[in-house]
Amino acid sequence: MKTILGIIMCFGIFDAAHATVLDGEILRQNGQGQFVKLDTDTSFAVGADTFDDDNLYAFDEDQNIELQTSIGVDIGGVNGAITAGTVVASHYVFFDSLSGIHIGTVLFDAPILGIAAFQDTMGATDFLANTSVKYISTELRGLEQGDMVWVDDEDPSRLWVYWAGSSPGDYIRVFTEKSPGAFMM
Repeated sequence: MKTILGIIMCFGIFDAAHATVLDGEILRQNGQGQFVKLDTDTSFAVGADTFDDDNLYAFDEDQNIELQTSIGVDIGGVNGAITAGTVVASHYVFFDSLSGIHIGTVLFDAPILGIAAFQDTMGATDFLANTSVKYISTELRGLEQGDMVWVDDEDPSRLWVYWAGSSPGDYIRVFTEKSPGAFMM
């Protein structure tokens, strides 16, 4: 078994740091955007209109962390919370456009447990970021009025987004079950 695991790691099937946002797609839009998975090995800032384009973005935050306390979520969870003792992987999904609208999906390698979609729940879960990303204008995060996100009824690893971008955009944090793609030593 160790030999097989060594071969798999050698060929890069497991990414030691992160590998849990698998794919995404914009299915309908009024712009020229595409799905982009950002690499957190490179520093960048998110928030305060730092992107201003029509792309749907996602990146992985901290992976496979056992929650020491329960966390609140706006969508999913049990009674609006993911309980202490649960192992979660954290991901950030956003749309930072000045006037775009799109419907799209983001696919993860594990089922979605819950979504922080508003400032209070996002701020309370910032401890799960652990990346080189600089989060700015954090008081403006969350969904704008009229925007929606939901978990696919047939595939609990797929997130749907329907949102319109305006300043500052839409930002959510998605919590999935333990990620099989994030290798733990």
